[in-house]
Amino acid sequence: MFGPDDVFLATVARLLRILPVYPMFGRGEMKLQPVYVEDVAEGIARVLSGTGGSVACYEFAGPRVYTYKELVQIVAVRIGARPRFVPLPFPLWRILALGAEFLPDPPLTRNQVALMQRDNVPSVDCPGLSSLDITPTEIDTLVSGVTDWS
Repeated sequence: MFGPDDVFLATVARLLRILPVYPMFGRGEMKLQPVYVEDVAEGIARVLSGTGGSVACYEFAGPRVYTYKELVQIVAVRIGARPRFVPLPFPLWRILALGAEFLPDPPLTRNQVALMQRDNVPSVDCPGLSSLDITPTEIDTLVSGVTDWS
């Protein structure tokens, strides 16, 4: 999920501003379909009000699939950063995350590394936002404001 002051985009923007070299999870090829937090909230509200009928499971996603690298590049362009992207293998990320987990408020966990090893897109079997008459918000709508994020 993404939104103002989120952990994901704000962290990417902060790292792009301070690092001349941006470490990628693997080659950055995993697919993501980020969804706007307010769209998810609206979807939950509609499901709870009975708008969705008797469907057991929903998978909410944004309107577009990105690779992780594409998404980071979009943020970099928006904030005027020109990082050099360096792919780091996942075994190295797992070691870094293991060490980071000993820190208070760890900046990286092994669970996050595991998540970045798989595509994160909805299945075709579950209804999504469109089934609740919600048009998903484009991430570009919020990324344009990322220059104000710390």
